Amino acid sequence: MKKDNYSINTATGEKYIIPLKEDKEKIDDFLSHHKGKKVVVVQGLGFVGAVMTLICSNALTEEYAVIGVDLANPNNYWKIASINEGVFPVVGSDPKIEEFYQKTQSKGNLLATFDSYAYSVADVIIVDINLDVLKNSDFSKTLINYDVNLKPFEKGIETIGNNCKEDVLILVETTVPPGTCEKVAYPLIKECLLNRNLAIDKFKLGHSYERVMPGPNYIDSIQNFYRVYSGIDEKSALSAEKFLRTIISTEKYPLTQLANTNATEMAKVLENSYRAMNIAFMVEWSRFAELADVNLFEVVSAIRMRPTHSNMMLPGIGVGGYCLTKDPLLASWAKQNLFNSELPLKQSEKSVQINDQMPLFAFNYLKETFKGSLRSKNVLLLGVSYRSDISDTRYTPVEPFYDYLNSEGAKIYLHDPYVEVWEEKGIEVSSDLDQLLKEDIDTLVFCTSHSEYINNESLIQSISIKKNKNNFIFDTVGVLNENEINILKESHTVKVVGRGDL
Repeated sequence: MKKDNYSINTATGEKYIIPLKEDKEKIDDFLSHHKGKKVVVVQGLGFVGAVMTLICSNALTEEYAVIGVDLANPNNYWKIASINEGVFPVVGSDPKIEEFYQKTQSKGNLLATFDSYAYSVADVIIVDINLDVLKNSDFSKTLINYDVNLKPFEKGIETIGNNCKEDVLILVETTVPPGTCEKVAYPLIKECLLNRNLAIDKFKLGHSYERVMPGPNYIDSIQNFYRVYSGIDEKSALSAEKFLRTIISTEKYPLTQLANTNATEMAKVLENSYRAMNIAFMVEWSRFAELADVNLFEVVSAIRMRPTHSNMMLPGIGVGGYCLTKDPLLASWAKQNLFNSELPLKQSEKSVQINDQMPLFAFNYLKETFKGSLRSKNVLLLGVSYRSDISDTRYTPVEPFYDYLNSEGAKIYLHDPYVEVWEEKGIEVSSDLDQLLKEDIDTLVFCTSHSEYINNESLIQSISIKKNKNNFIFDTVGVLNENEINILKESHTVKVVGRGDL
């Protein structure tokens, strides 16, 4: 079997043969069981799109027939097959994911497919296509240049335009550069409809970004949270509002309408850029605290007493995930390429670089601790996902940290309670912490602040009694409290990022 003929479930390893024929018959059969229902199609079955199919299948005030669409290629087809076979492709710590999926199974109102025919029967199409920033950085993570590849997004929009009904609502959820709906999607859809001799004044195009928080509140971060929306024109905005009210708890979490799609697109990237810049700000001060022998956690705690500064960030290993690592660059790229400005958003660019460089800072500190060499050192990394209590490893800051260790010849052990396979690295991750702690470890590094690691007396006890005395315990994410640090210091060397006093 040729590799390009099958798709592998990254979690289970199960192989699915990629079909060559169309899926039209299956779609028609599915719809025959849901006559009279409006059809919602979700384009893209990634971390957002897949869960959005559950939200729509379990809408609050409407019964929809929901179709999830993705590509029949090695990377994506397994998601389609998995949904249709009764196993949801997104695994998380939120029990509502499985609860919602079981509800859709009992109602039978969710189908996954690869066939673009689905767009022709859709009343609403939600666009959830991944859109990446191509960053070019050197070994030190100094940002050389970057670009936004809009081609996959454009292809997805073109596929919709070549198949959709003329009165469809197209709702873009994807985080896009400001100006994308107005300057890219809208003209492209109109061109497609004109080529099909269809009316170009009937379709509706809106933008409403998600605020998904992978973790224990995954579902609620979509269904029970505030939404911002807009339309390319007033009828589009009204249509978007009407649809959102059927899937979002708008009585408790009122919708916010902005003037146009440029505004909502800017709101999303500004929202994420603000957070990314605050993290970068604290990264710089963490380095200063190291030089000045200052406990930055103590300093921040004192500052947080002031109400205007109550949400000040804490030190860490840097930013990860799909959004904060790129969204500041989306905005800067849009300013230069869609609005023809010669001036980038310099602070936004700088924040990305500072955050990208933090894993190298942590690595260099570790390397210096071992007198410039980590060759053959046994290093245990606790946590590989990009944030606490999730399985998502996309753009995790642990990845460059891992790569630096690997390039130095360190022997690396991995633990994560949520990650079985680190997809981006193609390696298995252990969930048996007790067994890993029996290994002859030279240094243990807390990389992700999973709940399992916090206030865990058993873990601290296991580390403190290890046979090898004076191991190096390196906390990059502020997991250890003061009492735990003192216990571990009795037999080991302990360092916490931002704790210059240790």
